[in-house]
Amino acid sequence: MARRGSAQASAQLGLELSPAAAAVQRRCGVDEAGRGPLAGPVFAAAVVLNPKRPIRGLADSKILTAKRREELYEQICERALAWHIAQASVEEIDTLNILHATMLAMQRAVQGLAASGCTPDLVQVDGNRCPQVPYPVEAVVKGDALVKSISAASILAKVARDRELLTLHAMFPQYGFDSHVGYGTPQHLAALAEFGATPHHRRSFAPVREALSRTPATMAAMLAAGEPTSSLATLPALSPEADSAW
Repeated sequence: MARRGSAQASAQLGLELSPAAAAVQRRCGVDEAGRGPLAGPVFAAAVVLNPKRPIRGLADSKILTAKRREELYEQICERALAWHIAQASVEEIDTLNILHATMLAMQRAVQGLAASGCTPDLVQVDGNRCPQVPYPVEAVVKGDALVKSISAASILAKVARDRELLTLHAMFPQYGFDSHVGYGTPQHLAALAEFGATPHHRRSFAPVREALSRTPATMAAMLAAGEPTSSLATLPALSPEADSAW
């Protein structure tokens, strides 16, 4: 298995018009969604695009609107040579840690794609770390903005994860998963302190542990003081941007 550093990957294969990239027939782009949130699985997707059926507008999923991501999701599923979405569960995140669980989700995504009959020539992964896969693999820093197949993977993973969080919102509407999609906002931390954790919260994450340590009486005192989120502000609130850097 060949593995190159991210700097070399960016120089040689980060741009799709480079000679080395042009020689690749089945480039598999891989990306994840959901490393930073306090709840829900971490998702990963693997995509091999079809050069005969191009998709316009592929980009890093974080800069696209939700509506545009949904549109591109359908086009990717329809036009790609192969694609697969996988996940690692909350239990796996709490057992393995989020980095290893993310690598596991990526590994499953590539394995699922290959099982469909499309064996990749090269697996390119967004970021600076690679999962263990039986194919040439390399990390590409900012790959979701440089490599179209990674952009496509980022879109599939993001849409799949957002849909999962909407399902959680229907089950637990008091937490507001439809607005913060699991990230550690003051609203989410306050709901954790008031209602406790669901089975879908990542107890290995410090904000979940600390929010759960706050008793209902403590929360009531905060509300009575008129500053329901003031002390919660000391907890690190993760954002979608946390998913873009290892």
